[in-house]
Amino acid sequence: MKIVVHINDAAEWQAALSEALPEATVVTSDAPAEERKNADYLAAWKAPAHLLQEQAQLKGIINLGAGVDYLLKTPGLPKEVPIVKLRDAGMGELMADYVLYGVLHFYRSMDRYALQQTNANWQPHSVVEKSQWPVGVLGLGAIGSFVASAIQQAGFPVVGWSRTPKTLTGVRCLHGDDGLDELLSQVQSVVTILPDTAATQGILNAERLSKLPQGASVINPGRGSLIDEQALLDALGNETQTGHLRGALLDVFSEEPLPSRHPLWQHPRVIVTPHMAAPTPLNDAIDQVISYLRAFESGEKLTTINPDAGY
Repeated sequence: MKIVVHINDAAEWQAALSEALPEATVVTSDAPAEERKNADYLAAWKAPAHLLQEQAQLKGIINLGAGVDYLLKTPGLPKEVPIVKLRDAGMGELMADYVLYGVLHFYRSMDRYALQQTNANWQPHSVVEKSQWPVGVLGLGAIGSFVASAIQQAGFPVVGWSRTPKTLTGVRCLHGDDGLDELLSQVQSVVTILPDTAATQGILNAERLSKLPQGASVINPGRGSLIDEQALLDALGNETQTGHLRGALLDVFSEEPLPSRHPLWQHPRVIVTPHMAAPTPLNDAIDQVISYLRAFESGEKLTTINPDAGY
């Protein structure tokens, strides 16, 4: 069994996979081309086109992350080769931490206190009951469900949304266009953890952002394509004029790295983080990759990606 690994810390992955699978030959994508060719499996995050195009006998591709949008758009992606992706693999807890921070940031008025500090303004703000601060989670896959449950366990009422019906203990689940409109009309914070597909691109556009209550906040650790950035800027207002929305915590953007001149960097009611909400924990991810490889080799049925659906 030959495995090619492509990811930033590929040497660590190579060592861990070689230790767990001594019968396998594991090479990284920076090895000479002759060593990379004729792999049985590709374990990769944002693999370049040439790495895909030079493979002729892949049995499977393991996407080393939760999002497959980059992979599916890469020229040379072999058709008919099954693709699996990391499902949670420790990322859920990290994502939940990020989202809970964002919810608490707005719930406890930390955004207001940060602005007040610049003017030496001493003004406490009242704290409403958590029951009065519903949180909407768009996307109820493995990570979205983990996040929704974590926020609910922290004491906030949670409304979840997915394209098709789902159930999740303690979470009110909605689906479809009508369900999305209903969710947006009643939440104080909306969290986007959807995949990047044709159906989700720009899902939070000007019309939908306007459906949020006055003073609501947006938290996006999912995909940059989910939000119309100009519509979000318009809804936030500016330094002199308060907009419909109170603020946003954004980890992903339509262009990354976010260009230095982009107005989101300087907006007083926006926090920008550099796509760091849920890095892949090596140990948990390695265990999942090994289970995938063994399942491929033994012919077990796996839940694979549907390229047409985008997830």
